[in-house]
Amino acid sequence: MVADQLSRAFELVEIRGVVAGGFAASGRWVARSPCVDSLKLIAMVSGHGRLITDGIETALDLAPGDVAILNNRSWLEHESRDAGTGPRQELGPEENFTGLSTADRSVHDVVIGTAVDVNHAGRELLQRALPPVAHVQAAAAAATNLRSLLDQLFDEVTRSRAGSEFAIRQYGQLLLLEVLRAYLDQAEVPPGWLRVLTDERLRPATTLMHAEPGRPWGLEELAVAAAMSRSSFARHFRAVAGMPPLTYLSRYRMLLAQRALRDGGTRVAELAADLGYASEAAFSTAFKREVGCSPLRYRQAVRNGPPAIGTGTVSE
Repeated sequence: MVADQLSRAFELVEIRGVVAGGFAASGRWVARSPCVDSLKLIAMVSGHGRLITDGIETALDLAPGDVAILNNRSWLEHESRDAGTGPRQELGPEENFTGLSTADRSVHDVVIGTAVDVNHAGRELLQRALPPVAHVQAAAAAATNLRSLLDQLFDEVTRSRAGSEFAIRQYGQLLLLEVLRAYLDQAEVPPGWLRVLTDERLRPATTLMHAEPGRPWGLEELAVAAAMSRSSFARHFRAVAGMPPLTYLSRYRMLLAQRALRDGGTRVAELAADLGYASEAAFSTAFKREVGCSPLRYRQAVRNGPPAIGTGTVSE
């Protein structure tokens, strides 16, 4: 079986889609709210809407099954496309689940909001891999599963069935994955981890680095694995990842180091050896350069609460 590097990366940065709420309305309506989550999905389950947020000049028209990805935005305004006259119904933030329990998808505009939760070591990874606002269109061939997934999520949210809370969590995860899959197929993704993990030409080389991150990989060896010349491999890798191959490997090691320091009691010297560093001092220097503090201070900070220190990345 081909190594599923995207799944492994998701596990490494502990990415989760958490359904935060939604609303249903008909006629003329508008919903305004601050964006408290650094990454957020706004899904148009049924009906149509127009979404406006900071950083874009033109509103996004959302059709049934479409999803907007909001990356580090400060506010959003979502309104109906009803051109009628009269005052618009003012709705609260989608976190209120307004009217969902009695919604009729044949007549109502239905919106569901999902917060994207990720550990601090991976937050910058995802934010740098996505534009400020992305529009994933359900009508595209790459999003064939998105519409049905939203329908299933809506059913779980609105029906009080045994196990619904568990099901909603799982659908939130699947929604996030499906949205990112569709985005990768629909858009020109900027150089970074999403592109390098889905690049078929680089897959043999990245699989080797991920499988044995502590091995002293050389550029020639990785190029041979990818069936490319050394110069072609280096050029293509930089274009896709936004950095040279060995810089990518170093940053991947730092992600592994952060997870080990956060979740386990591995000694720093042992971790340094596992990740291919000649000494604890060399590892500590590399870690501090990438993350912004020593490994021991990092471990202490994450165990005492959300740290205010830098995050290691595998993207530029």
